[in-house]
Amino acid sequence: MSRALNQSPFAISIAIVGVAAALMATPALAHHSFAMFDQSKKVTVQGTVKDFRWSNPHVFIQLLVKNEAGVDEEWSIEMTSPEHLARVGWKPGTLKAGDKITLVLHPLRDGTIKGGQYLSGIGPDGQALLGSPASPGEGK
Repeated sequence: MSRALNQSPFAISIAIVGVAAALMATPALAHHSFAMFDQSKKVTVQGTVKDFRWSNPHVFIQLLVKNEAGVDEEWSIEMTSPEHLARVGWKPGTLKAGDKITLVLHPLRDGTIKGGQYLSGIGPDGQALLGSPASPGEGK
């Protein structure tokens, strides 16, 4: 009789749970790709908050940034999840429409779209915005 057939039902159940967990982890890892951001570059932008969207799976800052001609361009800045931001002190009201802020970010690789991944910033009061938990791009 094969050894696998001699295993207890508990051991077989544990093996099934392990395989199921491994299969579910693949989509989770695929979701958290940061490939669209250029991790080798950092850009600093100053602008006015248009919207601060506290939503799952990621929080976004919509920022109006003046270009070289003085015309507002809308940048979309991606952050981590609300849960992770809350752990470091962020709240849904941390930023409000009209706030003037400065952000440091990894820009999108596609330069035709203005946006990036949040790294750090200075809030409307001149104080450093709380950082987000380490992201894969930061190597922390």
